[in-house]
Amino acid sequence: MARNKTFNRRNVLIIIIFVLIAATGLTVRLGYLMIVKSAEYAERAEDLHERERAIKAARGIIYDRNGIAIATNKPVSTISVIHSQIKEPEKVIQVLSDLLDLDEAKVRKRVEKVSSIERIKSNVDKEIADAIRDYDLDGVMVDEDYKRYYPFETLASKVIGFTGSDNQGIIGLEVAYEKYLKGIDGTILTLTTAYGVEIENAAEDRIEPKAGNDLYISLDVNIQKYAEQAALKVLEAKQANNVKLIVMSPKTGEIYAMVNVPEFNLNSPYTLTDNMLEGIDMTTLTSEKKNDLLNNMWRNASISDTYEPGSSFKIITATAALEEKVVSLNDHFHCPGYKIVEDRRIRCHKAGGHGSETFIEGIKNSCNPVFMELGARVGLTNMYKYFKKLGLFQKTGIDLPGEAKSIMHKPEKVGAVELATISFGQSFQITPLQLLVASSAVVNGGNLVTPHFGITAKSPDGSIVKTFEYPVQAGAVSKETSETMKNLLELVVSEGTGKRAYLPGFRIGGKTATSEKLPRSSNKYISSFIGFAPANDPQVMAVVLIDEPVGIYYGGTIAAPVVSEVFDNILPYLGIEESYTEAEIKEYSIGTVQMPDFIGKTVKEVKEILKEVDLGEVYYTGEGDIVSEQFPLPGEKIERNSDLILYLK
Repeated sequence: MARNKTFNRRNVLIIIIFVLIAATGLTVRLGYLMIVKSAEYAERAEDLHERERAIKAARGIIYDRNGIAIATNKPVSTISVIHSQIKEPEKVIQVLSDLLDLDEAKVRKRVEKVSSIERIKSNVDKEIADAIRDYDLDGVMVDEDYKRYYPFETLASKVIGFTGSDNQGIIGLEVAYEKYLKGIDGTILTLTTAYGVEIENAAEDRIEPKAGNDLYISLDVNIQKYAEQAALKVLEAKQANNVKLIVMSPKTGEIYAMVNVPEFNLNSPYTLTDNMLEGIDMTTLTSEKKNDLLNNMWRNASISDTYEPGSSFKIITATAALEEKVVSLNDHFHCPGYKIVEDRRIRCHKAGGHGSETFIEGIKNSCNPVFMELGARVGLTNMYKYFKKLGLFQKTGIDLPGEAKSIMHKPEKVGAVELATISFGQSFQITPLQLLVASSAVVNGGNLVTPHFGITAKSPDGSIVKTFEYPVQAGAVSKETSETMKNLLELVVSEGTGKRAYLPGFRIGGKTATSEKLPRSSNKYISSFIGFAPANDPQVMAVVLIDEPVGIYYGGTIAAPVVSEVFDNILPYLGIEESYTEAEIKEYSIGTVQMPDFIGKTVKEVKEILKEVDLGEVYYTGEGDIVSEQFPLPGEKIERNSDLILYLK
């Protein structure tokens, strides 16, 4: 019995000791958690009971060179739901599906989903968002947001680009300058219960968003409009596939305009344009096919499509020949209408040939045999040397995504025939921009510039964040050769194949081209012209390509007038004034006259006076024989050959 009592006491003691050890351990652990780890667990608890919602930052605005906004922001909202806070789910589903024009089943699925937060729709117009907010529905969040807005809609669409639903750039400048344009989102922090319900009257933390930087670019809205109008005019007149037109400063590489018509609407970039839907059966249009069509619609062909430049490339061949001193201006050539190279008979564009001609006449006539001879004189090694110096083996470095490289023969694959065709712009491919940059170096004194749009990035308060700089490679062509080429290319316009680009008072230089597309048997062409002005000191340069024109397709006939029309509009706009020669003044009746006073005169008397005055068409309106009013007014100084309107009574 005594033995059992001793045994029981020992067991009780063991239990007490064990309990004391356990209690001591728990006390130490509790003290460690409450004292040493208190800050960490307080933070965890706070995180557990905090809900974070983003406040979208405004994206930076894109401005043209005149400070005109071409990409800006429109206030919108994002509508979300928090499952744990919804008290009237059916009403929430009905209101959101009705006001947001969404399928009820889709809204129901998201409302009933057990999650911390579910986005219902973004980019909701402010008026609709305000209407939803007025319902004061528990669990429905209406958060501020921004939607990209393009005030000029289709203008330079493939250059500017657009953003996605998350406000990130997709194509064009929007993606190229993403790191400058995007802002830093803010946040709203609210406290919730353990069940995820927001605690009323609890303090709300708010971290304000930071707007993105504004981008200032070289594109000029007015020049872009002039260029697009001219491109659309020839697109419709010639029923072409597309028209590409670039206007650039040959001295700096700043691009004033880049046209790829048809363009698309930046405010609805996922809507296919009519030309993309031509011949498409909408009932069989798969999502994959639609994506292909969209990518094609968005593609900036001026930098991403290559083509055989044809005769405009003779600028490069002539430059190489002058640099290597294998030709002089008065060298004589003979063109029977073809040239035999090895076993090939390669023809000139003039079937009967040009006969005997000098180098100058060969350029004015755009004679293929002359340039085949020049290519042979220069030789493959030297030709490729100048191709490299003029940037034709590399991308131009333009600040846009999607630029293509040239497609050139490897030197070991080039024989006499290939060299001959290369000399007049066939059997290789470059982009329109590569030709423009190389030709700019030829006429600007020999500097290979980097074409670009970006000028500066500025913070919302106007302070400069970044001034963009671009490399220039000097010495691509000697100044002597550059001066000679400017004079020769001016003769092409004033006396040669580029006559339809001629503008009285403005010295225009340039080169025409008509390229046959592959396969040669397709009888499809690209008509083009590259021009610059003033010829003695180029301030602006442009290239236009008309893809598959219907009917007449010669570059000198249909492409040269496009650049002429653009220059006629933009040269005065750029402050380049007319300077007429004596011959131009006489031939085009340049000058002003003082408008005579026709009021009170009879029609017969008017006709007698008009014999002594250089006026254009005379338009009579009204009935009678006596002039009661006139326009322009009597005594006004007007341009010669101006029209006259006479009102009769």
